[in-house]
Amino acid sequence: MIDYRQSGVDVEEGYRAVNKYKESAKRTAIPGVLNGLGSFAGMFAVPGGMKEPVMVSGTDGVGTKLDIAFSMRKYDTVGIDCVAMSVNDILCTGAKPLYFLDYIACGKLDADIAADLVKGVADGCVDSNCALLGGETAEMPGFYDEGKYDVAGFGVGIAEKSDIITGENIQEGDVIIGLSSTGVHSNGFSLVRKLVTNFDEPFAGKKIGEVLLEPTRIYVRPVLAVLEDFRKSVHGMVHITGGGFYENVPRMYPEANKKRAANGQKPLISVFTKGSWEIPAVFDELVRRGADPARMFNTFNMGIGFMLAVSADKADEIVARFNAFSAADKGRCASMKAWKIGVVEEAANGKAETQEEQVLFR
Repeated sequence: MIDYRQSGVDVEEGYRAVNKYKESAKRTAIPGVLNGLGSFAGMFAVPGGMKEPVMVSGTDGVGTKLDIAFSMRKYDTVGIDCVAMSVNDILCTGAKPLYFLDYIACGKLDADIAADLVKGVADGCVDSNCALLGGETAEMPGFYDEGKYDVAGFGVGIAEKSDIITGENIQEGDVIIGLSSTGVHSNGFSLVRKLVTNFDEPFAGKKIGEVLLEPTRIYVRPVLAVLEDFRKSVHGMVHITGGGFYENVPRMYPEANKKRAANGQKPLISVFTKGSWEIPAVFDELVRRGADPARMFNTFNMGIGFMLAVSADKADEIVARFNAFSAADKGRCASMKAWKIGVVEEAANGKAETQEEQVLFR
């Protein structure tokens, strides 16, 4: 006869993990949370005082960056990445994240490792002022290799319907503001792992694996602070994730270009100024190791993790507001920088069908 533990699932280790999770989740409690971890479902009260509240959701995972965490036995930062990938996407609509739920899967559960992963998730929730409302840990022996974990999650935010930023108000002459990334963030790691095979190699005063594991910056607090004063001047926002500039920046424009097409106007494109922001040294290192320099902006964030298209007459004030926030911040946005990195223009040839026509560098 065989029981569940003999099949590879240690229920007692699962109980131990959940008890550790609860300590992390307590740090994320915010007004609106109606119950704690352990229930079959998390409950969150819709904030009052809104006329037409719209729920905004986003989901993502950490991807193959996890492999570096496993190799270095450092598990307490990738949970931040998991939260960042969802809440930064939610933020692009102008919504405020409310709560987050995570999903952890493994072949053999180690409660201490799982607790480190959830600690990172809680850290990300604290940084974005949202609650860790629940989650799931799945132990699947024979399906995942022992020692390997997958981490994913989803977040839910809220916005007043009239305040949602759709991109429809982007216009020619708008200035594109870029907010600095912390490095590679959480995209392009299938390529990174081809180029870097020894994560203990020294780089920039650290092990290169430590540099690569630097968590994705969460832009929620500084962007929401700017929106409090400048929401009407912010016409579009974009999170630079997989696909770099070329895949993500055009996602700001569909609504604006629909309106322009209906009026017989040329489509809008983004034109970036070379040298207008700092590109972290890790990207040069990846090129040195064999990454195609002509494809870097198609794959990586290249130092810009988040962008805003704003009214030209408010651009300097908004940049100053971001940099003042950074200077005063005690958290992970303390080193964030903001720059004017480009402008919105009409497509000179009257079309913008390919990525190369939609994103230009001068």
